[in-house]
Amino acid sequence: MKLNEFISVSGRKVILVPYKNIHVPKYHQWMQRKDLQEATASEPLSEEEEYQMQQTWLLDEDKCTFIILDKAVMDTTKDELGAMIGDVNLYLSVQNDVKVGECGIMIAENDARGQGKGMEALLLMLRFGCEMLKIGSFEAKISLTNTTSLSLFEKIGFTVAKKSDVFMEATLVVDVTAEWKRWLDQETSEFSISKYSS
Repeated sequence: MKLNEFISVSGRKVILVPYKNIHVPKYHQWMQRKDLQEATASEPLSEEEEYQMQQTWLLDEDKCTFIILDKAVMDTTKDELGAMIGDVNLYLSVQNDVKVGECGIMIAENDARGQGKGMEALLLMLRFGCEMLKIGSFEAKISLTNTTSLSLFEKIGFTVAKKSDVFMEATLVVDVTAEWKRWLDQETSEFSISKYSS
């Protein structure tokens, strides 16, 4: 999405930056792992296909993605690739005249898990979606076996709207109400948007 091509979003623990060519080799390496393929319901791509995919994330107006950086690592080392820990994204659609964002998040680096970084990245993305993309409702499709992700989304207000035993998947939703948006703003009090240049 062109809207986020030159901006970054910062919180307390993470920085979200646009997915650029420089990130592709490390991202491609992540996505060769079976555990991440399973968690994200993804098929492995060649590195060339991954570069093509990166371009669709940049150009398609119905997709928004950010690479998640560990803020402490970035502040200390200034090494963006070394600070990469995952990604967060939205697929946009319109349902019943409401703009809907389907969320996905992946913390690929095992040593970055369990520290609240994934939750903060997701909350920053949700706030970005509300304020910059005017999203009125969010949803997430999560494998029924992925209890960590199910718990994360339920913690931030998503509820199960439907389950598919065939696909072993739950669809969780949250509507952007005034009350929920106030809660989101409080949870992301250090949210800031700045100019990004790689």
